[in-house]
Amino acid sequence: MQEKIIILDFGSQTTQLIGRRVRELDTYCEIVPFNKFPHNDPTVKGVILSGSPFSVYDENAFKIDLSEIRGKYPILGICYGAQFIAYTNGGTVEPANTREYGRAHLTSIVEGNVLFKDIPLNSQVWMSHGDTITSIPDNFNIIASTDKVKIAAYQVANEQVWGVQFHPEVYHSTDGTQILKNFVVDVCGCKQDWSPASFIESTVAELKAQLGDDKVVLGLSGGVDSSVAAVLLNKAIGKNLTCIFVDHGMLRKDEFKKVMEDYECLGLNVIGVDASEKFFSELAGVSEPEQKRKIIGKGFIDVFDVEAHKIEDVKWLAQGTIYPDIIESLSITGTVIKSHHNVGGLPEKMKLQLCEPLRLLFKDEVRRVGRQLGMPEHLIGRHPFPGPGLAVRILGDITPEKVRILQDADDIFIQGLRDWGLYDQVWQAGVILLPVQSVGVMGDERTYERAVALRAVTSTDAMTADWAHLPYEFMAKVSNDIINKVKGVNRVTYDISSKPPATIEWE
Repeated sequence: MQEKIIILDFGSQTTQLIGRRVRELDTYCEIVPFNKFPHNDPTVKGVILSGSPFSVYDENAFKIDLSEIRGKYPILGICYGAQFIAYTNGGTVEPANTREYGRAHLTSIVEGNVLFKDIPLNSQVWMSHGDTITSIPDNFNIIASTDKVKIAAYQVANEQVWGVQFHPEVYHSTDGTQILKNFVVDVCGCKQDWSPASFIESTVAELKAQLGDDKVVLGLSGGVDSSVAAVLLNKAIGKNLTCIFVDHGMLRKDEFKKVMEDYECLGLNVIGVDASEKFFSELAGVSEPEQKRKIIGKGFIDVFDVEAHKIEDVKWLAQGTIYPDIIESLSITGTVIKSHHNVGGLPEKMKLQLCEPLRLLFKDEVRRVGRQLGMPEHLIGRHPFPGPGLAVRILGDITPEKVRILQDADDIFIQGLRDWGLYDQVWQAGVILLPVQSVGVMGDERTYERAVALRAVTSTDAMTADWAHLPYEFMAKVSNDIINKVKGVNRVTYDISSKPPATIEWE
């Protein structure tokens, strides 16, 4: 069985980064809500407690009883996690005089402590907290300090329990990955044997056991997630998998035809369904983003239901859901950021069970698995594309004419990125049709037409993203081509917002 590290999520924005860093150590980990520790899982090797937006002394702070975990597993508390351990054992946590945020340096490190093995003095760490530990219990020992934070890290005497008030998971903590490795490998004893090959082997075995001889229908989107899920399932159950690719009318230009051709090389059993009229009809007059997403999500379910009933004895619906989909759909604090059409369960009427073989992978991990499966690079390297398609890139209501305008503009932008050798340098790119019109001049005539925004970002996992610094010459060429070639557009802008605070998609 695959050994794992459990990360207890107390609601920090960087919890997912902890998971990514652990995965980068070739060690499997799972992020679970702070109060959902898998006590009966024999594969757990260690526990990490994340940060939190709360203070440990807040009435509504997330709290757990660590007595059943402590002593059974090594524990590392990060930020709030460190403060929680100290506070619940009699230490003092108080508001800092000034919020401790940004770069700091370890001015002292206790020699010989395993957590700081190979960590040099003055190593840069990243602080991000409004509270600080001002005193620790007698059996806690300070093992690292900064010039402003005396208790930057501690260990409980004679126990495998550590706490750090900085964030080793973020990029700005220059030796943070080494600290995590010291905990995961040296303390917890993880073998670092989790890889795309091992994931494929274990997942195919699990799918065979889970599905048996049952028939499965999978919703293909044309993107890397559903494509990798399809190839994995095909490897596990072969002819018992039927894939359905739905054209809801809001795909990219000519995408339905191109994707169907792509899937021929994978040996998949694919049914193409043109349901664009249905979706346009149901979306008519709808402007609210969440409502659009839910209509499209329900539409997918309806189409799958109809197609599934054409196949005898189908028992499962498979989807290419990945970790960020689940994380963004509902945070640990209960705040919905945006709903994803493939997250949240299925209507009872379908009478199908849900199979999501990629639900615990980040996007870059999905790509590595796809390459290990031998899939063609042009499928693996495709930019992410939202399930609702261009519907969430058209601000306001949806019409076939708006989709036509956006498809043409988007095609120029994406093809331009390819032609200029920029496509693979960008994580995700697309055009947004804005709900505004502006005055322009074309051929000595006044125009009053639409504006579009170009969006291109760099990222590794979609949890954070920065706007792509594309060459001015390229931007000028694309802008000129869109305005000259796309009827209905007379203004092009570029979105230079990063995530956070802005999401990658506008809706």
